[in-house]
Amino acid sequence: MPKKKTGQRRKAEKQKLRQKEIRTAKDQLDLAKFPCNAVMASNYECDKCGKKQKSRAFCYFCQSLQRLPMCAHCGKIKCMLKTGDCVVRHPGVFTTGLGMVGAICDHCEAWICHGRRCLTTHACICPLIDAVCQECERGIWDHGGRIFRCSFCNCFLCEDDQFEHQASCQVLEAESFKCQSCNRLGQYSCLRCKTCYCEDHIRRKGFKYEKNKPIPCPKCGFETSQTKDLSMSTRSHKFGRQSQGGTYESDENGCNHYGNQPHDYVPENYTDYQEDDGEYQDDDDDDDDDDDDDDDDDDDDDDDDDDDDDDDDDDDDDDDDDDDDNDDVGDNESTRESERNSNNKL
Repeated sequence: MPKKKTGQRRKAEKQKLRQKEIRTAKDQLDLAKFPCNAVMASNYECDKCGKKQKSRAFCYFCQSLQRLPMCAHCGKIKCMLKTGDCVVRHPGVFTTGLGMVGAICDHCEAWICHGRRCLTTHACICPLIDAVCQECERGIWDHGGRIFRCSFCNCFLCEDDQFEHQASCQVLEAESFKCQSCNRLGQYSCLRCKTCYCEDHIRRKGFKYEKNKPIPCPKCGFETSQTKDLSMSTRSHKFGRQSQGGTYESDENGCNHYGNQPHDYVPENYTDYQEDDGEYQDDDDDDDDDDDDDDDDDDDDDDDDDDDDDDDDDDDDDDDDDDDDNDDVGDNESTRESERNSNNKL
């Protein structure tokens, strides 16, 4: 019979298992939970401008230094080590601020503490190496937000495009779910290549596959998933006249359109209609011009008649004035003759 394990032996084995789980969990840690991709330490915003952003050495907006810098590898704000791991010796003294930092990472743009392990290992295993957004193609130094990974294709995404990308990520480049090499239904889908593969073409010859692990894509090597477990959709291309259903009514235009004719459909004899309409419009314009000319002539005649009447009235007035003058002259002559006759009698 095997020897019974002592309490110290059982405790040591449990500690080994726990340390192994911690190491494996660190490899599978979500990108948003890494200290180099965390939110800025002091109240989750800049001390000077007050804008929320990713943890970095200097503020992305105002370039100011933060009061409590955080290590991008171990995530500590205060160095309390009393051992010999610190490059800068401070026995029995706790250090914060610039007394704790030792370098700036070129990949994540964050402070690294002066611990020897952080300084020597972080630059090689930084999770934000080549972290360029798949949509806008911006890196860490080009925007102030955090970096995330797509839950489907596992590519880098910035804070502005993560939701928009994941909403349209499960769309195949093909128009059907058929395999790329044959016409059979694709049972496996690669979310990075946006292609489907059948059971035969998903496996390559001479390649050993591990059990109980997803099959890698033969094109890019990314882990594939079964199509039935995903909400995959195909990309449809519309060219020319395609039937979109029956007739439907447009509430805005108040008319019916046939399904295979869009709103901007133009018939073949559209130009004839336009020419006829143009001729009708020309005829209407000519008639309008004739009417306008007749009206103008009538107006001119009326004006001439009015002028003639005015002239006649003026002539009559002048004749009356002349008659009055002649009467006055006759009266004067008659008085003179009467005076002469009276003088002759005397």
